[in-house]
Amino acid sequence: MQNISNAEVSAPRRGRRFGVMVIGPVVGLVVGLGIVVTGCATPPGVLAPGRAAGSTGQAGHGSIALRNLGNTATCDPLDTRHCLLPFPSNTFTVEDRSTGTGRRINFARSALPTNAGGVQVDPAEWNRNDGFSPGQAISVFIPGVDLAASKLNDVTNIEASLRSDAGVVLLDATTGQRWPYWAELDSSVSDANDQVLYVRPARNYPDGHRMVVGFRNLIDVHGAMIPANDVFRAYRDRLHTNVEAVERQRNRYERVLNELGSAGVARDSSLFIGWDFTVASTRNLSERMLHIRDVAFAQLGSGAPAFTVDLVEDNPDVEIVRRVTGTFDVPLFLDQNGVSGSRFLYGSNGLPVQTGTYKASYICNIPHAALIAPGRAGVYGHGLLGSNDEVSAGNVRAMSEEHNFVFCATKWIGLSDEDVGNAIATLSDMSNMVTEADRLQQGMLNTIVLARLVKSPAGLVTNAAFQTSSGTPVIATGAVYYDGNSQGGVMGGGVTAVSAEWTRAVLGVSGMNYSTLLQRSVDWNTYRAVYDPSYPNVIERGIGLSLLQMLWDRGEANGYANHITGNPLPGTPRHKVLMEIGIGDFQVSNWAALVEARTIGARLGCPATIPRRFAGVDPMWGVPCMDPTRDNERGSAIVFWDSGTPAPPLGNVAPSSGVDSHEDPRADAKNRAQKSHFLGADGAGAGNVDGSTGTIVDVCNAQPCTANSVG
Repeated sequence: MQNISNAEVSAPRRGRRFGVMVIGPVVGLVVGLGIVVTGCATPPGVLAPGRAAGSTGQAGHGSIALRNLGNTATCDPLDTRHCLLPFPSNTFTVEDRSTGTGRRINFARSALPTNAGGVQVDPAEWNRNDGFSPGQAISVFIPGVDLAASKLNDVTNIEASLRSDAGVVLLDATTGQRWPYWAELDSSVSDANDQVLYVRPARNYPDGHRMVVGFRNLIDVHGAMIPANDVFRAYRDRLHTNVEAVERQRNRYERVLNELGSAGVARDSSLFIGWDFTVASTRNLSERMLHIRDVAFAQLGSGAPAFTVDLVEDNPDVEIVRRVTGTFDVPLFLDQNGVSGSRFLYGSNGLPVQTGTYKASYICNIPHAALIAPGRAGVYGHGLLGSNDEVSAGNVRAMSEEHNFVFCATKWIGLSDEDVGNAIATLSDMSNMVTEADRLQQGMLNTIVLARLVKSPAGLVTNAAFQTSSGTPVIATGAVYYDGNSQGGVMGGGVTAVSAEWTRAVLGVSGMNYSTLLQRSVDWNTYRAVYDPSYPNVIERGIGLSLLQMLWDRGEANGYANHITGNPLPGTPRHKVLMEIGIGDFQVSNWAALVEARTIGARLGCPATIPRRFAGVDPMWGVPCMDPTRDNERGSAIVFWDSGTPAPPLGNVAPSSGVDSHEDPRADAKNRAQKSHFLGADGAGAGNVDGSTGTIVDVCNAQPCTANSVG
């Protein structure tokens, strides 16, 4: 927490006195947070001194005295409320020509959140990143801001974020294009003195791009314009300061101000704050996962992994003729034999090294229909901190029997039932997040290897447990499909982006970006009972979720979303996905689902809802309706299912009205039929007994899709 006080202007321009400005009594907060105040030094990420090409790059004739900037070596003086605000910012990066962006994160430990035990987050793993999350929320503290008066749009009016008078201009500086967003005050905090303003991208930023953000014409609750603090005013008004660290960043801010000017943002007293940040590169986001995938499949070649059959159960459920349980071998890249809490070991090339072999578990259900004709091979993804036995849930069994799928599942290690203790440890000390991120990537690898095992002629079908009494395989080899729900939908987007084993995936009740999802989920009520006491400073709780996302990107859809359907990752085919969403879902926010749909280019099943089902201006902005004559060819869509649950709240809080719709879409037979049509034969394999061809079929007769509530 920086201590900026008694800043005053000298040599005022045009003889007008600007007055004295006291910026916050923050000394007590510094002591309370236990953040060490260091001596004056150059902050990380500054540009070299000197004039920027095409601009003055220098202060004007006026000057401003900034006193007591004691910790500019680790903090950003643009926002006095916390050391890391505004966030994200290139203040916290340094030049590094070896990375994909040419920059690298450079957090100091003293700048990061402190838990109740006095332990500050260890920045080591974050400092491997070459930029911030492609879904990173922008966080800044603006005391007393009135969102409506300041023309800061909510999540239902995203089009307004691109207007010429928008209160925030978010700019992709790499392309010069405006970027859509929504703004919200932290609704999880009751005290206005602790409410951070979040600006969330309405679709993910492009990997590796540099973004510029500017806030202007901000009005407080009393109707007065909110003035800039003196540090930003020094840059904006070209006022010389007495602080070398501030001066050394002047070229950077001159560039930012010029770019904002080109976007129509006036460089005058209406401009409250502006800065830039760099989005992590594709290489940085995906290279660990792609590396362990490529090493593993180089060992497999065209074959299948070794496996065991440990238990065969006949007629365990009415829809299932046989359930088979066993293990399969996967190259392991974690220490401690891959147990919960383990992490990658890195080689000299900076990539994970193989440490052994992991025995992953599987459960497969064979429907009666597969005894008549081989069933389609399917991999199923389970929910939050659950287990692969979810493949035996009633809706999955029904999908198997109705549409002849043999679904197999393994655990999403990293966020399975085995990982509850480690999740609690991470909520208590965010430094532990790397163990979740690394184990999630191993879990993604396990899932892809399972897909090979299920679809390969050299895999499961070589065992009698996966054959009829006459020796005919019960699985149609050659093609495999993915179907996941809840966390299986969130993780499913990520694993689909890196899978060369399937090209079609259903993401049920899905979304992405846990930093957006968590506070909007009723599940968070349980986990915040650990998180909130562990991080008693409410500002740091929000910052903490943003920090966690920077590592979580390695193991969930948010880090891979720009490559799920288009611009495929190296060694990976293009994919098509169908998102099936329950209106008002209590656990996975509809708003996060729409961000994912915009990012991957999914089109909307229309009519999506009955009129005025959602409040606001245009909740579905940026997700155009499908053209049935064209989009069946293009193939990715989002379909909303209505079971009567109220639409989700606009803020970052969980729904609390009505009955949770989370289970409803998958429980509906029409939904399962739509999924089956979409998961077509795709040019490989057999067993597609209902004649589906890989298209998106309107199963709701040109009406909004409805489902019965099972809550």
